Amino acid sequence: MLLSRREPESDAELVTARSTTQRVARTFALACRLLPRDVRDDVYRLYLVFRTLDDLVDDGDPRAPARLAALERWCAGGPATSRETRTLTGLATRHDLPRDALADFAAGMRDDLDGRRPAREEDVDAYCYRVAGTVGIVMAYVLGFTGEPAEVRRTAAALGMAMQRTNILRDLDEDAAVGRCYVAAETAAALGPPLPGRREALLRDQIARADALYDEGVRGIPLLARGRFAIQAAAAMYREILRQIEREGYGLRPGRAVVGTRRKLAVVARSGV
Repeated sequence: MLLSRREPESDAELVTARSTTQRVARTFALACRLLPRDVRDDVYRLYLVFRTLDDLVDDGDPRAPARLAALERWCAGGPATSRETRTLTGLATRHDLPRDALADFAAGMRDDLDGRRPAREEDVDAYCYRVAGTVGIVMAYVLGFTGEPAEVRRTAAALGMAMQRTNILRDLDEDAAVGRCYVAAETAAALGPPLPGRREALLRDQIARADALYDEGVRGIPLLARGRFAIQAAAAMYREILRQIEREGYGLRPGRAVVGTRRKLAVVARSGV
């Protein structure tokens, strides 16, 4: 018998999902407030699945391989044997979750476990698709859509990839501090290393790539059945990080580019949401 949303276990999970989103994903949390009530809590639960696995991998937690294996088995039609797959099983009773995209997400997490550095821009795109484009696709299925599934998947993936490329540029110095680099080796060789004061040409190139993906991604937002305003707001707020990097001199000084809440809200207002 399926648990109702009022069951204590479900309530505890939802409290955790909401608080996690608000604590570690402030931009996404702002956008979630614009989601319809009938889908908002499921988006929180979905975010908790992705965030938990990502944190396990990033933290080098020894449980990460087993939890990814559990997700991979579930995607192939196996039973729910982990916290994440039990949550996904519940969500699958209400939404047509694309298990192939979730399997691709697991593959992206394994890329991180292996510490792979992209050699070419095609490798960056493949990585961004796996860890974030897949999230966009799953979100589209949770929100529902009209039109051709192939077009919805393509544009939803592009928006997720744009956000991930934004993350990469925002977190250059934080990643470098722990020995990670998601900039393509061939691009760094051609345009200069991603070091403070030496990366303007590199950042100009990478920002242009991210902007192109945003352009493609937002074209698919009208195809969503619900939550269009929320996704438009998330895209506008996240894209503003690129503009902040430009305002700060293209990484002239070390550190993360931060967009304040007031500016985020102003950006959303200007976007017509």
